Amino acid sequence: MIEIVMGSIVFIFGIMIGSFLNVVIYRIPKGESIVFPASKCPSCQTSLKWYHNVPIFSWLILGGKCAFCKEPIAKQYPIVEFLTGIVFLALYFKLGLVWYLPFMAASFAALFALVMIDFKYMAVPDNVNFAALIFALAQPEFLMALLYAAIAAGGLYLIGLLSSLIARKQAMGGADVIVAGTMGALLGFPNFFVALFLSALLALIPSLINRETGVPFVPFLALATFIVYLYDTQATQLLETIIYG
Repeated sequence: MIEIVMGSIVFIFGIMIGSFLNVVIYRIPKGESIVFPASKCPSCQTSLKWYHNVPIFSWLILGGKCAFCKEPIAKQYPIVEFLTGIVFLALYFKLGLVWYLPFMAASFAALFALVMIDFKYMAVPDNVNFAALIFALAQPEFLMALLYAAIAAGGLYLIGLLSSLIARKQAMGGADVIVAGTMGALLGFPNFFVALFLSALLALIPSLINRETGVPFVPFLALATFIVYLYDTQATQLLETIIYG
């Protein structure tokens, strides 16, 4: 019973953070403050009341439309809120009520924001990217996490540099290097490599479909990191089976 209550509290907190992520996703790419001004309708620019911003429920009660101009409100808002709640809940069941749970949740929340921004704008803001990395380092094995982050980021940077020299054009952006650092901090080794391999598999079909335009890779890195983080033991066992038979 206590676990259900705590899980419900974590989920509610998660959807509240998801509401904040919607602000981050909307404003950061435009160079706007995420604090001021207060939330407003994207269509009529009317400032919203507090009860218009209740995660998920306000959107449902308003029928997915602005309370003032009646223009449709994107489904992205309740979806982001709900999925953030699910992410927080999954992490709670994975880790339990430990002191570093909020930091791990914040790191994955920042990665989720990066996913949405990268899908929408094909861009990865450095401030959100670094936030994900900093939160990922806040764990019991801080020094090990820092070492893994440095090795993962440094290794990917060298691979990108070598690829750029061979291809004579930039093969990898700095944003991917920072994400790799976050992955290294969260997953350690060898699961970092499992996540890289999984992300490549996840991106394979979309990349083939969108050969001309290309696809953002950060979303697949983030999704693979989340999956491997939740199933770290199974990922390690799978890797050992592949290597040693």
